[in-house]
Amino acid sequence: MTAADTAADTSPALAAAPRPRRIAVVGGRPAPVHGARELGIDVVLVHTEGQFDRAEAEEHCSTVLTGDITDAGELLALLQPLHEEQPFERILTTTELAAVSVGELNEKLGLPGTPPEVSRIIQDKSLTRQALDRHGLSPVRHRMIRDTEDAVAFLAEVGGPIVMKPGKGAGSLHINMVDDAGAAARAFREITEFGYGGVLAEEYLEGPVVSVEGFSHQGRHIVLGICEYRVNEHFVEWECSVSSDLAAPFLPELHRLNADILDAVGLTDGPSHSEYVLTPAGPRLLETHNRLSGSGIPEMVRRSTGWDPARLFMTVPLGIDELPETAPEPLRGAAIRFLEAPAAGVLTGIEGLEEFAARGIPVRRLAPGAKAPHMVPFLKGLGEAAEAVVVAKNPGDRVAAMDSLLACDNGYVVATAPTRAEAVARCAELAAAITFRVRPEA
Repeated sequence: MTAADTAADTSPALAAAPRPRRIAVVGGRPAPVHGARELGIDVVLVHTEGQFDRAEAEEHCSTVLTGDITDAGELLALLQPLHEEQPFERILTTTELAAVSVGELNEKLGLPGTPPEVSRIIQDKSLTRQALDRHGLSPVRHRMIRDTEDAVAFLAEVGGPIVMKPGKGAGSLHINMVDDAGAAARAFREITEFGYGGVLAEEYLEGPVVSVEGFSHQGRHIVLGICEYRVNEHFVEWECSVSSDLAAPFLPELHRLNADILDAVGLTDGPSHSEYVLTPAGPRLLETHNRLSGSGIPEMVRRSTGWDPARLFMTVPLGIDELPETAPEPLRGAAIRFLEAPAAGVLTGIEGLEEFAARGIPVRRLAPGAKAPHMVPFLKGLGEAAEAVVVAKNPGDRVAAMDSLLACDNGYVVATAPTRAEAVARCAELAAAITFRVRPEA
């Protein structure tokens, strides 16, 4: 199968598996189960109540259950009876929260999947660094911090700014650049209160950030796309675009390094999302994750290359699709940009949306009083629209300053164009036409 075949073949009859297949999917957004019925896949979804769109999920799944997706015992109680009635071929997850529990569940049921210990290494950023150190990969000075004095000592040792963040998977939600003792004390206190795996300090890496969207099967690692980011002073990624122009000079090294890093942490199967800083000394890993990326990036990869990481999440383990032999070339550019309010406060009005309808640009809006279960509602439903606008807030809703990924919930614009740069420019034009009126907080 080629990228062009994947992009063009949308016929359910052609794409369907020769016989019904049965899997369970734990957590994640609805995107990884889109199209399951057409593919002949019977999906049982287990999710956290309130963290997904039930109507959207039920469109693609035969059964939807709710429970604690981090608890292997609870997952076993929910899924073992169904497995005994009609066995699952795979139990999959693409959320970090459930990676360990699903690994434990698969071991108890004798099903294939990523071992829980591999997911623990990937989630614990200090263990990831230690694994890379053992293999001589992507050298970055790092230390788990016990107290403020420890942070100040590491700052002096590095001789420049450092980054302090949670030690486990939520690091991107609470990143602090530190260059003096006062900042170190504040960061240590706030991260400790946040409470997610202790406090990890690393040397600050200078350069643009890109992510490698990979997929692995039986130890073979393929890069499906490389995403370029724009970030603000709080390290919030407010624009994502594929395929990265900045990464072009580093492509051979990124492909080789990404495979070596996945080998080092023990990942052999499934999606991966690995973030790199393109430093003057070469690419350096920020974090790696054994899941699909967020922020709508899998859909940007699909729009750019024709290869859909969310589809492969289901089809490659079942043998319905095969990975490409080599990394697919981008056929076009794609970008997504999150809408920013001028200040934190209460939204009083939104201007500029009416002009999009006149231009034939789809506009999707969340109903008043509704809350989106994730950052990119409606994204899969936009289909092949070259440009689109999604607004997730209504007058009376609170909007926040964009100092965390959690604040990227106002909505977004998306564009596909002949090149990445053109898609980025189209997103900028769409976003500039939208004005949020806000009553600032006192």
